[in-house]
Amino acid sequence: MTIKRPLISHASKPLTFSVTATNEHGEPVETEIAGEAPLTLYVDKREIVTLMTLGAAPEALALGYLRNQRLVGRIEEIAEVQVDWEVNAVAVTTRSGLKTSKRLDKRTVTTGCGQGTVFGDLMEDLDNIQLPQNAVLEESTLYALLDNVRQYDSLYKKAGALHGCALAKGSEILYYVEDVGRHNAVDAIAGFMWLDEVGGDDKIFYTTGRLTSEMVIKAAQMGVPFLVSRSGLTRMGWEVANKVGMTMIGRSQGKHFLLFTGAERFRYADGDTQ
Repeated sequence: MTIKRPLISHASKPLTFSVTATNEHGEPVETEIAGEAPLTLYVDKREIVTLMTLGAAPEALALGYLRNQRLVGRIEEIAEVQVDWEVNAVAVTTRSGLKTSKRLDKRTVTTGCGQGTVFGDLMEDLDNIQLPQNAVLEESTLYALLDNVRQYDSLYKKAGALHGCALAKGSEILYYVEDVGRHNAVDAIAGFMWLDEVGGDDKIFYTTGRLTSEMVIKAAQMGVPFLVSRSGLTRMGWEVANKVGMTMIGRSQGKHFLLFTGAERFRYADGDTQ
């Protein structure tokens, strides 16, 4: 069944700006830097949150934020998503109002950059999450994905100061989103998945950022069994990954990685599991 897609704007903005810096020789150097702007999210004219964002995919960011915060259960509930950069706002109109507005009354401070709070107690939802048990990640697939990410024409190579997230099927990158905060990037991918009716059960989620509890919860809510990062993880991230049965791999670059959880889904080149 095809979803009833919301009416969305396509309000991208310049992602980089040129400024003059001075190098170690005292010489002026024109340098590209990443853009950043506040984007205040309104749902049915109610102010929800202000996100600091690069602005590459603001509509998908708004959708993914509402999805990952469990403020909206299905994309069919959303009628419109309209971004206006003149006032730095995104207005979401629902078809019948927020049914989970009680979540707005409770905030949890997190370690997320560019976001930093989650609504409600998402930890209570973990028992309802079931990740696929028969999904398998081959060592060769992991290496191929890391190589594809390395070669990807990312904005980070040009301007730096960004986090990148990717959703992949095998080693094929389906979406790659960069933003000033890694949580924005993962939310935008969640929004794209909603819009394109893409499930997570056979996908791999890659991020350049550290694996905190909130990152693990978001990937789990998207139904993704494999979470890979070039960075490290936190204790609570490790505990949540164990709880939901996620395969979590950190410190992943080139031919190096550390498999922290979910070893039963990982297949080494010699065919063994841990």
